[in-house]
Amino acid sequence: MKAFSYCLFFLTNLFLLNPQAYCQKINALQRIGYDLSAPDRVHLLPPALREISGMTETDASTLACIQDEHGIVFFYDLNKNQIVRQMAFGWEGDYEDIVLVDETLYVLRSDEFLIELKDFRTDNLRISAHETAIPGRNTEGLCFDKRNNRLLIAPKEISDNKPENRHIRYIYGFDLGTGKMIKGAVMRLDIEAIEEFAVENDIPVPEKSKKGEKNVPDIRLKISAMSIHPVSGNLYVLSGPERLLLVFDMNGNIEYLERLDKDLFAQPEGITFSNNGDMFISNEGRHKEATILHFSYNRSLLPDKEPL
Repeated sequence: MKAFSYCLFFLTNLFLLNPQAYCQKINALQRIGYDLSAPDRVHLLPPALREISGMTETDASTLACIQDEHGIVFFYDLNKNQIVRQMAFGWEGDYEDIVLVDETLYVLRSDEFLIELKDFRTDNLRISAHETAIPGRNTEGLCFDKRNNRLLIAPKEISDNKPENRHIRYIYGFDLGTGKMIKGAVMRLDIEAIEEFAVENDIPVPEKSKKGEKNVPDIRLKISAMSIHPVSGNLYVLSGPERLLLVFDMNGNIEYLERLDKDLFAQPEGITFSNNGDMFISNEGRHKEATILHFSYNRSLLPDKEPL
């Protein structure tokens, strides 16, 4: 009761000082269970992870992290706030994301290669690579779709140059049973629908304007990371350059959208969840230290039936 009273007092004062921030905070708590303006913990990363580009949980206190330039997995202990192990797996390259599936780590390279690291916890590491050859350029988004036993892979740039497809972002699938790419896209994200959602819900997003005309949303959706929520089963997507967090159902319908604070999220490049729903978002260090932000999942604040 005391904690609830304090929370009510804090939110009431926030409303008096900044009604828009108050409404955004309440909306986030009711829709997704996170207050993205107030991480529960901020981890300042060492120089080796200044270019952190992806991460995945390997146990209750450890995240496996990669960075843009080196073929090394860095195991970061959240309790000790330090790197506790390093595992080299490849040459220098543009490594963008990483995900855990059972006892195997998968690393995505920007040139559309998927690297498989089997038995990474042992001394018998086995490395293999798969050429995904998906349409689009600069593959950055990777996550595990447990329900369908597949990996989801997304390019940061548009998938083709056809004018009619410029507002669509496609997500592709790697079948873990066959070890092969699934033919064609498995999901499509419609930017026009996202922009309509932003307007209908009065959500601040990047805008464009023409002289004498009203500003309109201008979302590019350059996917830098994505992950599936372990409780709701929804797809969380980061558009890093725009500092947008988007939540979709698995049919590609937009469910939530928020523009992230530039002071907390200098360059959001990675997202992952723990089994209990806690969310971690990593930021590359531009002119300061890189960070991992920890957001506890406040499921008790959600309605009885989660709206997502």
